[in-house]
Parts: sequence; C-alpha cells; structure tokens
Amino acid sequence: MSSLVTQLKSDEMLLNMGPQHPSTHGVLRFILKTDGEIVTACEPDVGFLHRSIEKICEKCDYPGFMPYTDRVDYLAAMNANHAYALAVERLAGIEVPRRAQVIRVITDELNRIICHGAIGVGALGMDLGAATPFLHAMRERETVNDIIEELCGARLTYNYVRIGGVWFDLPDGFVEKVTAFLNHFELAWEEINRLLTDSVIFRTRLMNVGTITAGDAVSYGLVGPVLRATGIKRDVRRDQPYAIYPELEFDIPVGTGTFGTLGDCFDRHLVRVEEVRQSVKIVRQCLKLLEPGPVIAKVPKNIKPPAWADVYSAVEAPRGEMGFYLMSNGTGKAHRCKIRTGSFAAMSIISRMAPGMMIADLVAFIASLDVVAPEIDR
Repeated sequence: MSSLVTQLKSDEMLLNMGPQHPSTHGVLRFILKTDGEIVTACEPDVGFLHRSIEKICEKCDYPGFMPYTDRVDYLAAMNANHAYALAVERLAGIEVPRRAQVIRVITDELNRIICHGAIGVGALGMDLGAATPFLHAMRERETVNDIIEELCGARLTYNYVRIGGVWFDLPDGFVEKVTAFLNHFELAWEEINRLLTDSVIFRTRLMNVGTITAGDAVSYGLVGPVLRATGIKRDVRRDQPYAIYPELEFDIPVGTGTFGTLGDCFDRHLVRVEEVRQSVKIVRQCLKLLEPGPVIAKVPKNIKPPAWADVYSAVEAPRGEMGFYLMSNGTGKAHRCKIRTGSFAAMSIISRMAPGMMIADLVAFIASLDVVAPEIDR
C-alpha cells in the first residue's frame, strides 16, 4: 500500500465525515485528509453530545443521579445503572440482596445480547451494505424490549437498578417469557450469523483490515471486545468479580486470527458473535438461580458515605469496562464523579490507525470498534 500511495500521490482533500454520515453511529464527526480514496489523516471531532453528566452527578443526591446513568450509554443502560449502583454501594457499605444481584445479571446480559446483536454485529453489516441481517437483529431486539418494558416500563433508558437492589421484582411469567425468547433466539442468532459471517463479501471487507496489535490495544487503553479481539483475555466479570458472576460458567472469547490477521475487524466481529452465545448461557443459569427474597436492601433515604472516602467500581458493559469513580465529602452528594467508558478509549486509536486506509476501509474500521457517541462525550 505504501508504494502505491507514493506512486499515485496527488493533491490532498479535506473532507467531513459526519456528523450525519450513516456510519458514524451517532453525532460524531471525523475530519479526513485524503489523497484520492486513501486517507492520510483522520481527526475525530467530538463534543456534540456533551451534557456535563459527571458535573450533574456532583449536584444530585446519590439516588437522584441514577436516571442520568441511562444516558452514559443508552444502548446499554442496564449495565450503566449497575456500574453506578455498585460504586455507591461500595462507597456506603450497602449489601445487596441475592435475588436483586441475580436479576441485575439477567438484565445486564439481555442488554448485551441486544446491544451486540443489533448494533455491534447488525449495524456493522449494515454499514458495509448488508441491511437484511440488521433488520433480523432489530426484530430480536424488539422482543427483549417487550420483556424489559414489562419489567420496568421503559424500552431504552430503563432507570431500573436502584442503590441497594432493583426497582421492581420480576413480573408474573417473566422467567417463562425469557426462556421462550432464548429458545427462539439461539436458532435465530445462528441464522443472522450465517448471513454475515459466511458471506464472502462481508469477510473480504473485514479480514486484514484495521488490525490492532495487543501492544497497541494496551497502550491505548482499549477494553471489551476490541481488546479481546487482539487475543488478550481481559473481562471485568472475571478479573474484578461482582454480583454473582463468580458462580457462573461462561467462556471469554478472544480473537484468533483464523480467517485473517489477529486483531483485525473480522476478529472483533467474531468475538461479539461468540459473546452473544455466552450471554445466552449466562441468562439460562441465572434463571435457575432465582430464589424468593427481597429485591432491595434497607437503604437510608439520604445516603451519606463517609467523608473523603473514594471508590472505583466497574462492570463489563457491551463496549467493555464501564467504571465510576466517586469521592464522598460526607454529604448526600458526591464530591467528584469520573466515568470511564470503552467508546472513549476506542476513539483514541482511530487517528493512529487511519493513515493509509481506503475511505471504505475506514468505515469498516470505525464500525468494528462499535463506538457510541454518548459514551464518548458524556
């Protein structure tokens, strides 16, 4: 590619990719310098969705901030709720009832299934011109949304997890409906997977494209499927156990480079496909672990953790480690809040990887990172 660039070098163009570009997954803008179809530089221009969420956290009481955590990643709101609740519970020394912990894991994994299925995998195909699998994945997502709506009344920004537990207990028939969905989804997922993974065009667009080495992944602080696709077996659910994950059996898929180069776009796709299968396995185990009991602990209305105590607590969200750092000042509001998300870290490597790519490959590369704008701007 480098010799080809030298031979065909011509005048550079400055192009805007986004914020309305269909492949930007939200209100993102990339400023491209190109020599014909070849990208010579790519600068992410973020901030269109900045909402000062971290500063809002310092102005709300601890329970009052929970709805804002939905907006950290609206595609994985259950995981964001869970991460914030864990941080406050550890800061204030609150013990969560076991039934609530099981329910949290069920909702987290259902969120991972629809997030990876519809967006991480389905939207990747759509970005490359394969619209049909995305529609199939969205159909499955709607079923999960129906189930979650019965649980908490919302389909996207759930505000379901509470400090000390969850808002509501499971509605009647929840276990049967989730079981029926999983029985159907396991077959549907393989069908969606065949439409994409077995497509020669899809494979060719992703194999040996946007290869991230394990060293670069660590240097840039990448997490989640993007990190695991480089072969590094890092998962918060195993490495920093929380809730009932230590009791569950599941594998942590990593990239193998079987169909291309280790850490390329296709490896990131395959890791997400397998993670959906593992989430199904986890939800089935959790349904068997449900026992009668309270779903929320006795928590003071005005939570006041010890002054100047601090904590960092994280969960494995669909886009990787999502963590909340909280510092208390002894009042009912946090003194400092800092949020860590996978998309923010993933954006940092785009400028490094883009030079030398064709514009079409850059679209595939960004889609394979599965970034969402609210996680970046916050």
